Amino acid sequence: MTLGVRAVSELSPAERAAFFDRDAGVDEVRGDVREIVGRVREEGDVAVREFCRKFDDVEVGNLDVTDDAERAYEAIDDDVREAIETAAANVRAFHERQVPDDWRDSFGDEGTTGHRELGRRFRPLDSVGVYAPGGTAAYPSSVLMGVVPATVAGVEHVALATPPADEINPVTLAAAHVAGADRIYSVGGAQAIGALAYGTETVTSVGKVVGPGNKWVTAAKAEVRGDVDIDFLAGPSEVLVLADDTADPDLVAADLLAQAEHDPNASVVAVTDDERVAEAVVDAAEAQIDDRERADVIRAALDNDASGVLCARSMSEAVLFAEEYAAEHLSILADDDEALLDRITNAGSVFLGPYTPVAAGDYASGTNHVLPTSGGAKRYGGLSVDTFLRSTTVQRLDREGLDALSETITTLAGAEGLEAHAESVRARFDGDDE
Repeated sequence: MTLGVRAVSELSPAERAAFFDRDAGVDEVRGDVREIVGRVREEGDVAVREFCRKFDDVEVGNLDVTDDAERAYEAIDDDVREAIETAAANVRAFHERQVPDDWRDSFGDEGTTGHRELGRRFRPLDSVGVYAPGGTAAYPSSVLMGVVPATVAGVEHVALATPPADEINPVTLAAAHVAGADRIYSVGGAQAIGALAYGTETVTSVGKVVGPGNKWVTAAKAEVRGDVDIDFLAGPSEVLVLADDTADPDLVAADLLAQAEHDPNASVVAVTDDERVAEAVVDAAEAQIDDRERADVIRAALDNDASGVLCARSMSEAVLFAEEYAAEHLSILADDDEALLDRITNAGSVFLGPYTPVAAGDYASGTNHVLPTSGGAKRYGGLSVDTFLRSTTVQRLDREGLDALSETITTLAGAEGLEAHAESVRARFDGDDE
């Protein structure tokens, strides 16, 4: 492990670029992914099965494993079932608070006779596909994070795709049952995204594809975008911990290691204005690693150029670094964490205080863990009920309301050279001067 303390002010341009120019690795696999998606679109189940053999080393029987989900739910241990139910209930409750109400209001200056009634209505998408990763670890939590908000939004058809195995993780299947997926497919990688986007003999095509995955999944989402909608392109997991002199170094290190165990390409960073804390975090991380089952993955992530423990000259400098970094997960371990939060705008999800580990949001607090990476938090937020809704504006003008606007409309239409627009207004008042 090469985790060590560096000064923020002394980072070279190359070192700063490693922190700030993180990418999902999409470009290096884009050509191969285009071929995979194209073959799935043309050949359907045949191509999907071939890629399951090639990439997952699994001879898939039924691609549709929906019927296995309820059996898995009944078969898993009671404590695991209860944990899934609790997490799902918390995720559902949080996302139910996000459901917007339709509205319609009157507009216009008080005392005028003109009336404009304007509004907005929200309706769910017809169908979505949720991708839940597999591979080196199973992620039933990602099933909940993708499927539950879609069902809360009212999406009628919610399909789940997850990588095949000789025996798909029963906890993943149970989570799909609890979350409310109505179709579950045993297919992963780029081929899963292609199947959801374009359909096969078994897989029903959907209107939008969401969920995290590796660079192959992310590249496939980029490939199908335009033919279907997607949420966003996500890269490896990230955490940035802002810590002052009151932070417990053991907790900072624990949060770094928790995200590092996701992926060798994960980015984990701690920034503090206290050199003693910085050094103690490095020592604590080293002391904890050997006790972790995925120690090799963690060490690889800590060796990344985009990982490190940084010492800032002040918490203001630390905040500026965090704002530029725009972390997927931002943990604030500081005496006045609310004051620091007020200065943060760029973060996917924020975790305040010593009893709010990132793992709480990953699993069970209720917030969504499908979040923007690679600086995406500067431009958009994470998965939410909004992801699964479309809005329509509604308007009704009475005669006086249109009359009050007629000169404005016809003048602007004339300025744009669109005479028919202006005439569509004038036609409603033809004969008024007769």
